Amino acid sequence: MKKYFFGWTNIKWFIKEIGNLYTGKDSYFSKKRVESGIAFIIGQWGMIYFIVQNISTMSTSDVVLWAGVEFAISGYMLNQIQKEKLTNNSEE
Repeated sequence: MKKYFFGWTNIKWFIKEIGNLYTGKDSYFSKKRVESGIAFIIGQWGMIYFIVQNISTMSTSDVVLWAGVEFAISGYMLNQIQKEKLTNNSEE
């Protein structure tokens, strides 16, 4: 029988690991990263929706300001992840 990546075994494992995030058990995933990732995706879709709805009335400076905020948020998140990696590596 051919084994698929999205097979029932992997789906059960994923659901169990997501459930372990909110219990006292160890999980494969980081709760903080999952929640910040979900928040970032929701923010991204909100900003994309806003720009699609208002693109006809936006000037070049508005688009540059919007892109600046996007890059600032992305840079901050990347910086925080890198700091966390350095902190975790120095503890080991």
